[in-house]
Amino acid sequence: MELAQLKMVRAVAQTGSVAQAALQLHCVPSNITTRIKQLEGELGTPLFIRAGRGLAISAAGEIFLEYCERILALVDESKRAVDANAIPRGTLRIGAVESSASGRLPPLLAEYHRRYPDVSLELVTGAWGELLDDLQHHRLDVALVAAGNKRAKLEHSVVYSERLVLIASASSAPIHSAEDLAGRTLLVWPPGCPYRAALENWVKPHDFKPAIASYASWGTIIGCVSAGIGVALAPEGILARYEQANQLASYRFDELQAVGNLLFWHKDTQRHLARDAFAGLLRETFG
Repeated sequence: MELAQLKMVRAVAQTGSVAQAALQLHCVPSNITTRIKQLEGELGTPLFIRAGRGLAISAAGEIFLEYCERILALVDESKRAVDANAIPRGTLRIGAVESSASGRLPPLLAEYHRRYPDVSLELVTGAWGELLDDLQHHRLDVALVAAGNKRAKLEHSVVYSERLVLIASASSAPIHSAEDLAGRTLLVWPPGCPYRAALENWVKPHDFKPAIASYASWGTIIGCVSAGIGVALAPEGILARYEQANQLASYRFDELQAVGNLLFWHKDTQRHLARDAFAGLLRETFG
């Protein structure tokens, strides 16, 4: 068993194709096919099964892939641990929910690029559950999410708290309390979003059931609010990123408490200079 074989298994599992894995690893497809077959012979079990024109990982392959990711992550960490230059370099894989990626992160990422030009940044957006799954399996180095449950092997700290703002079309009737949302459509993210939960919990005690429209895009939600389709609850940091926000009426209520944005990392990765520099910049920026 060799590290090259583990990288091949990971690449095929990620792409679902030997040809795509070959492009990723800069080798010929036949080499990957041969090396994986040799590995399967050594393990005594198939790691992939044919699925149409591609490959799907087998049940045994799923188990083996977890070890591949852990071993390859440990190899990367060992290289960083003995790096005589000891400056952030290499690749930093950041996961972030869309509100963070579109709101607070852009100027911070620009500053990170300026300070650490030898680091190649990869930013992935998604739901917090998916991001923490990827972090647990070493597919990400760090994840910035709004809220989020504890996970095995993951540690976290609160980076900043985001004030919540209720937004509506400037031409609509003023909103003084949750009762004023009766008859209005709530424009929210799909279930699991903490901002959706905060808005639904705010109106829940009242004697009406608002219509719900789900969109997985802040641009779409803010555009629909601007067009008068409904109201939404948005993190304060994201409003400045959208031109339409200037045409909206915004309301702040004490009952709508700020949501903590958390930075998660894998506790098994002890030394990661690029990740630690990113965490340091977050602390410096947000206190």
